[in-house]
Amino acid sequence: MIVVKKLMHQFQNPQGGYNEALKEINLKINQGEFVAVIGHNGSGKSTLAKHFNALLLPNKGSVVINKKDTRDESELWNIRQEVGMVFQNPDNQLIATTVEEDVAFGPENLGIEPTEIRRLVDESLKNVGMSSFKNKAPHLLSGGQKQRVAIAGVIAMRPKYLLLDEVTAMLDPIGRKEVMDTVVKLNSEENLTVVHITHFMEEAAFADRVIVMKDGNIVMEGKPKEIFNKVKELKDLRLDVPPMMELRDILVKDGLNLPDDILTVDEMVVALCQ
Repeated sequence: MIVVKKLMHQFQNPQGGYNEALKEINLKINQGEFVAVIGHNGSGKSTLAKHFNALLLPNKGSVVINKKDTRDESELWNIRQEVGMVFQNPDNQLIATTVEEDVAFGPENLGIEPTEIRRLVDESLKNVGMSSFKNKAPHLLSGGQKQRVAIAGVIAMRPKYLLLDEVTAMLDPIGRKEVMDTVVKLNSEENLTVVHITHFMEEAAFADRVIVMKDGNIVMEGKPKEIFNKVKELKDLRLDVPPMMELRDILVKDGLNLPDDILTVDEMVVALCQ
């Protein structure tokens, strides 16, 4: 479990003062949960994410990962093994000449034995659907494939938490779908806890819980259908709603009787057929 209590974080601004990026955040994330964090640029969502694997440390308050406090220097190595992080640009994360060498890099640095590394690499590539690409050069892959390899490199180190910071932001729709299918599979089949920072509302719809941030605060929290039904509140926060929910509103205005909690294409198809 991740437990955040009264977390505050400040950045120094060019004038010599301080800007509060996070303001007394309180949050719990349970093992096996899929949590999406949304908010406009500057809301604090990426700053929050970097506290989960101690890339940033609290100015006040605490972040505890499985009873390990990020402020305890003796626990940093263990925390970073438990929380794997994937960033926005996959080209910044791929360093080897072949896909399997890249995935093996993390386990090798952990001192894992070669036979176990071989097993972890094969299993991780299978889990992200990239086994047939293991001998390919990473720079020849598509954006979505590169990001899946980056995810494989993280899960090969067997983290308990997978932290995704805008991992689909630079991808086309096909690449985004490839990555999200992989993430949903890892969460549902491997019970891997996922924290997904995103500005794509349709991706947040896959989560068990959605956290909405503004100006360093959590301003809304709940299941996707609860959050995305608050269309006016989201618009006031300069956020969109999933495309199917917008389509639903248009169709209702034209006289169709549709449920008020449609989030996905499949749910829209079922509703229209009925």
